[in-house]
Amino acid sequence: MSKDEAPVAVAADSPTRTEPPAAAFATLTEAEAEEIATEAQEVIDEIATIVEGKSEVAQISLLVLLAGGHLLIEDIPGVGKTMLAKSLAATLGADRHRIQFTPDLLPGDVTGASIFNQATSEFEFRPGAVFTQILLADEINRASPKTQSALLEAMEERQVSVDGATYELAEPFMVVATANPVEMEGTYRLPEAQRDRFLAQTSMGYPVAPAEARMLAAQAGPVRAGDREILDAVSTRTTPERIAAHVRAVRRVHASPLILDYVVRLADATRTHPQVTLGASPRAAVHLVRAAKAHAALVGRTFVAPEDISAVIMPVWRHRMHLTPQALSRGASSGELVDQVLRSTSQT
Repeated sequence: MSKDEAPVAVAADSPTRTEPPAAAFATLTEAEAEEIATEAQEVIDEIATIVEGKSEVAQISLLVLLAGGHLLIEDIPGVGKTMLAKSLAATLGADRHRIQFTPDLLPGDVTGASIFNQATSEFEFRPGAVFTQILLADEINRASPKTQSALLEAMEERQVSVDGATYELAEPFMVVATANPVEMEGTYRLPEAQRDRFLAQTSMGYPVAPAEARMLAAQAGPVRAGDREILDAVSTRTTPERIAAHVRAVRRVHASPLILDYVVRLADATRTHPQVTLGASPRAAVHLVRAAKAHAALVGRTFVAPEDISAVIMPVWRHRMHLTPQALSRGASSGELVDQVLRSTSQT
């Protein structure tokens, strides 16, 4: 959605989408997969010119976007979380908004609100920051649970409901939320329902020495005339419209019944594990399949293989596991548990 377009309200009982023809559900072709993989690599390479030495994180962010999901980045301050989100939007040529989450932030600041117009004597909807394509929710754990929950409908259903009217969001739409896990004062832990909305969770980590040196040279060096910041030098490698088409195309990557059964058995293994109080939800299983399809497309493949599941299960499921107090007291981690489930579950 462009900045000049106003959101359109959709009646709750009216159809919003027409059924696509049967041909639209044909398995992704090799040519389409190669096109997605090539374009994705160009985006990742462009992001790497800004966020040095973090190509894996850039790949995860693009994978989440192609899977139609949202990304949670938990790490200490100053490692490039915000820069990653901004460079992703700049490389896509997408609209982006940034919300600095604070304890006094209100839900209406996120979703928008109905404002009384004295000139017309009517209430008018003023869209909030969520009406964009890439939304950076900075330090999301600083806002109250009430404000955090204002994102739930937008993240899951790609729409906002205010005063009985429903407003659709733009395509593509992705929330990149950052959180600081080491600072507790003035923060609110994300509820499990909200963490489960994020398709993947990752961290940036410190860059290796050569990459950090290149980052210092780039971000502390001169800025081109006419540019305000280093992001102004980012080249647009694709368009939001093409990305939206790729998101729909990725859903046509073939996942065989054996792969789906494998995911179900993995999910069940987390739910019945003696060290887990809350395992992978059905939504987590859906997210794992979508992420695996996106991973397959990123390597130019038209079908999901077991190695795609292995490649994405950690960032997709790690943040959803709730361990028992006994497991936590022994120093167990959710990552170790996911790895254990993966190794103990047969692929066939």
